Amino acid sequence: MAKLLGQTIKKIRTAKQTLRGVVLYEGPSELDGKPIVVVATFISSNDKTGNMVQTWIIRSDMKPLEVIATKQDGSICGNCPHKQSIGGACYVNIGQAPSAVYRSYKKGIYPQFNLADHGHLFAGRKVRLGAYGDPAAAPFDVMEQVANLCVSHTGYTHQIAHKGFDTRFTSLCMVSADSPKQAVKYQNLGYKTFRVAMAGDSLADDELECLADSEGLQCINCGLCDGSKRNIAITVHGSKASSFKSSLIPTLQVA
Repeated sequence: MAKLLGQTIKKIRTAKQTLRGVVLYEGPSELDGKPIVVVATFISSNDKTGNMVQTWIIRSDMKPLEVIATKQDGSICGNCPHKQSIGGACYVNIGQAPSAVYRSYKKGIYPQFNLADHGHLFAGRKVRLGAYGDPAAAPFDVMEQVANLCVSHTGYTHQIAHKGFDTRFTSLCMVSADSPKQAVKYQNLGYKTFRVAMAGDSLADDELECLADSEGLQCINCGLCDGSKRNIAITVHGSKASSFKSSLIPTLQVA
């Protein structure tokens, strides 16, 4: 009996160790009230971020590619000017990771998050809030809890001007800026900014070039983009970089 009990406990531990992800939230989007789901996955091969816990904010009722095709990604991306549904420069390959997460969610592979059962899976880890989707589409308490469960986090939001924006997210996320002028405006409000810049664009005195660009450092080993440390700028990147609207970047450089 003792041997059988030991084998059962071992199987349970193995199952927990190999759990691919959990559902952190199912409910209405904070941005437009449409149904979304927030999933945390535990294994990542992302070269830029490293093996961080990744959170995915997706529509729960529609395939990700269908969401883009029907221009209903306001639920998860809000008024981000880089949404693929409007021809923006978002670098996420919707047909890959977001679609895989959606399929796994629909198959019931991800259990509902329970602190007692799953909290240890976040302990000692670093988390990326919004591998796809804007963290501000989810309730603040959901994202704050997962950030607090981990030793550190990164996060970015483009929703500062959205009517549904919860300003508490400025304590968790970098405020995305699309021009030096925008960056200065948000910095003057006390926020830390993450600015996407054109190649050759100058840095402001209080901006630091993303260390992934300048030093090849992965996000998991950097941790500056937690909404509290530095203002960061990165050169536009990804397969859709050519779609980045240069008109968003004033010709007057900030030096």
